[in-house]
Amino acid sequence: MSAQALLLRRVVAAVFTLLATAVVLFAASEVLPGDAATASVGLDATADDLAQRRAELGLDRPWPVRFAEWLAGALRGDLGASTMTGEPVTSVIAEPLGSTALLVGITAAVTVPLAVLIGLVSGLRPGGRVDRALSAVSVVVVSVPQFVTAGLLVLLLADLVPLLPAISLPPLGGTPLDKPSVLVLPVLALTLFGAAWAGRIVRAAVIDANATPHVEAARLAGLPERVVVLRHLLPSALPPCAHTFAWLLSGLFGGTAVVEVVFNYPGLSQTLVAAVRGHDTAVLEGVGLLLAAIIVAAFTLSDLLVVVADPRLRAGAG
Repeated sequence: MSAQALLLRRVVAAVFTLLATAVVLFAASEVLPGDAATASVGLDATADDLAQRRAELGLDRPWPVRFAEWLAGALRGDLGASTMTGEPVTSVIAEPLGSTALLVGITAAVTVPLAVLIGLVSGLRPGGRVDRALSAVSVVVVSVPQFVTAGLLVLLLADLVPLLPAISLPPLGGTPLDKPSVLVLPVLALTLFGAAWAGRIVRAAVIDANATPHVEAARLAGLPERVVVLRHLLPSALPPCAHTFAWLLSGLFGGTAVVEVVFNYPGLSQTLVAAVRGHDTAVLEGVGLLLAAIIVAAFTLSDLLVVVADPRLRAGAG
């Protein structure tokens, strides 16, 4: 199969994945107990009040009609209006999404190079003292739940040695970048787990790539080790690593919820908690679809990187 055909299949699969996600999100909101109308009118509302509120929110119409309207709006970038405040969902989630994306972006920028470094150092000399030490530390870090890691970081770096703020609140009216110190502990908590987990997979990929004939031939040809690693070993290790980092990105967007709660970071988790309490299905559906789109895009991009880096796929494209 050529590279173009492979990428076309990935794009088509991504579209159908997002469509299936949209159906599941909307269907799940239909079967949840209660709805936005019940949450907004209060316990003392009469049946007429509830019916009127449901009509105002459009909840009295058949769900296939509402789904079709919501999906058509989502394709235009309109995720509907919050059933709690009446604001556009895009406005409700814009600021917290930016804060979460900032946290994920900084974490990824630190985690990916660190994981590659750990994988290379361990994988090039498997079984050595450094490899055994890094493997032991990685297993311990991955085994500890993230909320425990976050709590230990607060205890060590905010309480016992007060170097960093325990609460990651930005200045009033500002952003986390206005006070970068509030980002350090959340980024560190996410990086420790991500680098340990991804580093183990990179290590395995490096070991496999290091045993391939073309890498051995490059060494026998007398090429410097740096050239062997950069030009021959890493391209062979890239396919599993690219998909690993796509999984890492999706895990970061999901894992930030725990870290944001522990550090009281003003990200999407706060918005989602408020939406769940108020049965604000429009916000829940909008955030779910948006996160799914980001994750699907990450995996599609990883496939593209594999095609670019793999000479066999590039040859197939020709």
